[in-house]
Amino acid sequence: MKKVLILACSVMFAAAAFANDTTRVKSPSTGIVKRDEAPITLPQGFKSVVVAADLGRARHLVVAANGDVFVKLSKLKDGKGIIRLHDKNGDGKADEVTGFGTYTGTGITIKNGYLYASSDEEIFRYKIDEKTGKVDEGSEQKIVTGLVSNHQHETKSIVLDNNGNLYTNIGAPSNCCQVQDRVKGSPGQDPCPILEKAGGIWQFKADKTNQSYPEGVRYATGLRNVMGLDWNTEVNELYVMQHGRDMLFQFFPELFNQKQGAENPAEEMFRITKGADCGWPYCYYDNDKQQKLLCPEYGGNREKVDRCADKTKSIVQFPGHLAPNALLFYTGKQFPEKYKNGAFIAFHGSWNRAPEPQAGFFVVFVPFKNGMPSGKWEVFADGFSQIPKDATNGRAKYRPCGLAQGPDGSLFVSDDSNGTIWKVSYGK
Repeated sequence: MKKVLILACSVMFAAAAFANDTTRVKSPSTGIVKRDEAPITLPQGFKSVVVAADLGRARHLVVAANGDVFVKLSKLKDGKGIIRLHDKNGDGKADEVTGFGTYTGTGITIKNGYLYASSDEEIFRYKIDEKTGKVDEGSEQKIVTGLVSNHQHETKSIVLDNNGNLYTNIGAPSNCCQVQDRVKGSPGQDPCPILEKAGGIWQFKADKTNQSYPEGVRYATGLRNVMGLDWNTEVNELYVMQHGRDMLFQFFPELFNQKQGAENPAEEMFRITKGADCGWPYCYYDNDKQQKLLCPEYGGNREKVDRCADKTKSIVQFPGHLAPNALLFYTGKQFPEKYKNGAFIAFHGSWNRAPEPQAGFFVVFVPFKNGMPSGKWEVFADGFSQIPKDATNGRAKYRPCGLAQGPDGSLFVSDDSNGTIWKVSYGK
């Protein structure tokens, strides 16, 4: 598909402290204006505008009914962990930036008059008037507490269904549940004790306070780390994107050469039903073999299926180590018909494919029909990294992390390297 280069300008807002518990940032007319050229490539007919920049570690985001954008930060900015972006004149750029919440994290969503946000151990909610974008900071409630966070795969993404349930990933603080994590030759633990409180999706009530493991339900297991998840309203089921394990070539050069180690295992999309077991740490999806196989730490040799035969199978597979950080099913009417009910996925980009070229750093689209993929995935938005083609190292300038749909059907993308937010629209 023909791509067009979109050059967008954005504003860096100068921060100033105001009364109450809210941080306000000056508007362009009174603050410092900085041009932030953030080029991304999009399909023909699409355009982008930078809503805001220099927000810091911008992770997931959500858009209220009035168009206000709420961004969760993994590092406090001016002492605040949730940023609200308000566009006064309708040009797509934020004219007013405020903040609240004193904790960091990743997850954020809005449902039934509440804004939900997560830290790495807890999930909170606040009353929100979506017509005005006003959040009642004094209404803060702690919905979930005490979740595993061991400084590896600690982020908690969140989504709600239409029946009063909240779902969160609890990532496994491990690569493959070895006795000694990430140590060559260390065997895998069998059974894996990590799966008791991590390595899966947990379900909680959306309106009950101070829940933890005893009140929750382990909805799905065998998922190493899920950051991208969304509730598909067309079929009323949960879908997730798993980060695959690392170090197949480094640990098992007799089974994987460098290129095979870079491409494996697959980054996978799962359609999840209650009780699903997706196989981690015992199994991985081999892109070359196009099959779920037994991991070498558990006796696998790139041929054995063994206990993996009855594990939940993924419905889409991607090259290894691209790091899928967000999943969004598009329900808007602005984009062409092919995008309706399809899946957008933000890939954060690789760090461990060398000496093969780094990859990812883009947003892809997967067409869907009746809750299942109906065609091949394609790159939708690219050019974030600004790393030269085929480079084996180098720091990406922008790394896609979050996705959100606006009330007008626009697509919002966040970047957690520079804290840039794009709004992608179709047509005029």
